[in-house]
Amino acid sequence: MRIVFMGTPDFAVPSLEALLKSDDEVVGVVTQPDRPKGRGQDVIPSPVKVVCQREGIPVLQPLKMKDPAFLDALRQWAPDVIAVTAFGRILPPVILSLPPHGCINVHGSLLPKYRGAGPVQWAIMRGERETGITTMFMAEGMDTGDMLLRETVEIRPDDTAGTLAVRLAEVGGRLLVETLRRLKAGTLTPERQDDAQATLAPLLKKEDGLIDWTLTAVEIANRVRGLSPWPGAYTFVNGERWALWRVQASDESTGASPGTVTKVAKDRVEVATGGGTIHIIDIQPSNSRRMTMAQYLVGHRLAEGLSLQAAPPPAG
Repeated sequence: MRIVFMGTPDFAVPSLEALLKSDDEVVGVVTQPDRPKGRGQDVIPSPVKVVCQREGIPVLQPLKMKDPAFLDALRQWAPDVIAVTAFGRILPPVILSLPPHGCINVHGSLLPKYRGAGPVQWAIMRGERETGITTMFMAEGMDTGDMLLRETVEIRPDDTAGTLAVRLAEVGGRLLVETLRRLKAGTLTPERQDDAQATLAPLLKKEDGLIDWTLTAVEIANRVRGLSPWPGAYTFVNGERWALWRVQASDESTGASPGTVTKVAKDRVEVATGGGTIHIIDIQPSNSRRMTMAQYLVGHRLAEGLSLQAAPPPAG
């Protein structure tokens, strides 16, 4: 089959690479426009475009999905099917109806749970012990199309969104190729989603990383893992912003107010929460590198009884 692939971030790369190793022909790729990134704001291509440049695959990077020139170019590729993994744009009906075999999406959850742009992060933040990959026919709704194949993936206790996404992406590539194989063979059985069982996984924003210390220790630890590497969990200590990279939850309760430092040890700082205690292990203070708590405490003093702020300090 002639395939057009749509994808943008690292999560989409294994899907594209799996297609390139399959018996089908990737006739072109659509990815997001190059964006400025980093402190220098250098304009760089998406991870998917980097693969295309290496493999000599034609690439389209439309600013608007309904742009007539883009749609004409897409039609000229004459795809039998469009495969989509983490593209980052909603496809309009004119594209969904273009390929004769439809548009197939690789989604990072066991649908209908965690529909939306952040399924990997939200599964961890909600304390799930497993998630997975679902391939589906795309429809006009947000991840509402008929499901095709599903595979479960364990969420390990030390998983972050970053580590889990790597494993899910590999499964996604393999499941996409198998989905297309069965599509050609006529052995797929689409299954409608039960909307009553649906949960949402909306796109995360930077402010979602601010820790609410009235949550339980387990909830906070899950948020720290789910928010890593982006947008990152953080709090404020004496007005300074701390990124929280690694914490551990304890059932121990001290009776202190949530956000209060209850113990300063050589390798950790213990903080009271709405239920239990958080041990802060790895941090990144403002304008500094990531470091262990032990490294930070070599040159800094923290007093027990200090209150960590669940809001930025007032301006001025």
